[in-house]
Parts: sequence; C-alpha cells; structure tokens
Amino acid sequence: MNQQEIKSFLETFTVKRERTIVIVDFANVEKWKHGLGWNVGIRELGSLVRHFTYGQRFLRRFYYGADYGSDEKSTNLTEWSRYILRTADTNGFQVLDKRVKYIHSQDNVYGFEKKCDLDVEMAIDLIRECNNYDDIVLFSGDGDLMTAIQYLKEKYGKRTIVMSARGHIGREVLDAKRDSVVEEIIFADDFEYRLNMNRIRGK
Repeated sequence: MNQQEIKSFLETFTVKRERTIVIVDFANVEKWKHGLGWNVGIRELGSLVRHFTYGQRFLRRFYYGADYGSDEKSTNLTEWSRYILRTADTNGFQVLDKRVKYIHSQDNVYGFEKKCDLDVEMAIDLIRECNNYDDIVLFSGDGDLMTAIQYLKEKYGKRTIVMSARGHIGREVLDAKRDSVVEEIIFADDFEYRLNMNRIRGK
C-alpha cells in the first residue's frame, strides 16, 4: 500500500469504529523489528489504532507478559516490562497481562527461557466480547488464533483484518486468507511513516 491507499483504507473504518475490536499481541509485534529494521512505537501504534476503533477502551486490547524476573516470589516488575505496560495504558489501550514464566533450559546461554503465551486469553476475549463488535483488527502474524477467527466468522459473521510484517506471517494466516476466513492481510512495512517511533520523532 502507498500512503494514499492507506488513507483510503483507514477512512473505511470511519463508520464502524464503534464496532471494531483491535487485538494487539505485542510480543509478536516486537519480533517484527527483525524483518522491518525498526521498532514499532507504542505511542504510534495507539495513534494508528484510533483510526480503527475509538471511544471504548475495552475494544483496544493490548496483550503482553508481566515480567517479574526469575525469582518466583518477586512482586516487582522489571523496568522494561513496567515501561511497556505503563506506556500502553497511557496511550489508550486496555492492558491485559499474565506473569512471565522462567523455565530452566540447558540449551539457553542464560540457563533459562522466558514463556508467556496469551493466545488462549485472546481467543476467549474475542468470543466473550462478540456482541460488542463486527470487525476484528489483529496485530499479529501468529496463526494460533485462526481457529477462533474461523469460528467467529462462521458462527457470527465477524470480519478479520490481520496486520503483520512481511516474513512474519504464519502459514495458518495465509491459509485463512486463501479460504476467506481472513478478509485482508496488511503489512506494517507499508505503515512505517505511521509506526516507526524513531522516524516520526526525528531520531
């Protein structure tokens, strides 16, 4: 998409912003930097999301792991995790988190791996809130939600648009697009002028 096409695309949501839910899987979004060569800014993401849905915060949903460090008894978030969650909240998102697990791993140089999967929570929330929206905008190239997306389309007629970075789209998402379960796939690469924190802030 060029900038004019993006503008026209966003304008189509003007009449349905009160009936659109946005799901941001930010752990997945963070990984886009490896293909994009730049980071998606949360403030910029919040600004873009307002074109899709506006007014009710619960329709702008931001999922991310709450990292308290490797000590299971810790009650203090790591500085990075606190920053991400606070920034998302400040920029108009309904923040939904779950504690990050530290799993011992001999294969990892640090001796452990972090794990925090919120796919089940996202799927349940989409089904729970199905009376409050008609369209879904999913910021994630992960295919794990496609079963729930297919159910929502077949049972309730929900329409889904997926945003991801090129090279970060799961096979399940591509199959869902081919089978018309997903209406459209759009690329963060094309939205750099709206999403690249450093470019927008002149750094």
